[in-house]
Parts: sequence; C-alpha cells; structure tokens
Amino acid sequence: MQMRDATEARREFGEGPLARVAASVYTLLVVEVLFVVTAAPSLILLMLLDRDTSNLPLAAACAVPLGPAASAALYAMHHRRADLTDLRPAAAFWRGYRANLAGTLRLWVPWLVWVTVAGVNLTHLAAAGIPIWWAALLVLVAVAVTLWGANALVIGSLFTFRARDVARLAAYFLGHRPGVTVANACLLIAALGVTLVWSEAAVVLLAVVFAAGLLATTRPMIAEIRERFAA
Repeated sequence: MQMRDATEARREFGEGPLARVAASVYTLLVVEVLFVVTAAPSLILLMLLDRDTSNLPLAAACAVPLGPAASAALYAMHHRRADLTDLRPAAAFWRGYRANLAGTLRLWVPWLVWVTVAGVNLTHLAAAGIPIWWAALLVLVAVAVTLWGANALVIGSLFTFRARDVARLAAYFLGHRPGVTVANACLLIAALGVTLVWSEAAVVLLAVVFAAGLLATTRPMIAEIRERFAA
C-alpha cells in the first residue's frame, strides 16, 4: 500500500502541469549549454575574425562544428521527456551528437561551401562583373538552399537515412509542404533580424529557442516522413 502511494505521488509530481513546464525549462537550459560547449570552437574562432568580406571562407570553415551541434540539439529537443522525474537531456544530446555527426557533416559542409561561394560573389558584384538580375537570382537560390538545409538538418537529425536520401527528401518537402517552407523562412528572417539588431552571439544564446521553433514548424513534415518513409 505504501509503495503504491509512493509511486502515485511520484507520478503526480512528475506529470503535473507545473512539473511539465519545469521539465521543459530544464531541458532547454541543458541543451543550450551543451550546444554552446560543442560549438565553442566555432564561436571562439568567429569572434576572432574581423567582419570583412575577405574572411567569408574562413568564417565558413569555422562554422563546421555548428552543424553537428545543431543536429544534436534538435535530436535532444525532439526526444525530450515531459516527466520531471525522468529527465535525461544531456544523454539524449550526446547520443544524437554521436549518431548524427558523420551524416550531418556530409550535408552541412557542402551547404557551407555553396553559401560561401554565393556570399563571395554577392559581396564582390563589381569585381566579378555580375549583373543585378543575376545577383537577385543568386539571392533567391541562396535562400532556397538555406531552406533546403533546414529541412535536411531536421531529417538527418531525427531519421536514419543515407545522406543522398536526406537531400532528396529535403528538396521534395520544399514544394510538397509549402506551409513548412514559409514557416521556416519566417524563422530565417527572425534569425537575421536578431543578428542585425544585436549580434551573432544573441542567435547562439537563443539557439535552443530556434531549434524548438524549427521542430514546431517542421512537425507536419516529420509526421509524414515517419508515416510514409520510415515505416
């Protein structure tokens, strides 16, 4: 009888609304700290670089560790538990980091290379002799590639697919789920706004919030992949 009462009390403590809020806050804080720790090499090197367009390739190289860190954050947030008595966000983060490291880099590095090439061209329009219409088209393609990268990061973080299959699914859902694409574009605009108003450091400090937002906006895509492709 006493054991049953203790079990029921534990369940009530761990599953109430206040406990769920506390569990969410705790998970957010732990994942944010671990993201900063794993992304520290990128953050330190990026802070040391001057804000000059000639440093774009170096900045891209410094940003390589950010991909696996973001992937692990998405994995941990997706697998978070609402029960305050059964929280293991750190374990989930490191599990996702190890499992997704190689696959994330196969997509993250090419995306960085492409965005860097586009950025270098856009910041040297006169020297490269690029007409305005071509620059506008390049911006649109860069935005599309970035939205594709957001889809790919989510899919590669939550599912075990080959890199080329992740790339295909990410491209497919750009048009198949326009609501997801528009919502992700809004997140991208918000991140750019935070960067312009404050700094890149503010985006890093809000990384777990953007990760939660990305999981929320891509929920329809995640559900369809689980139903159609991961069964």
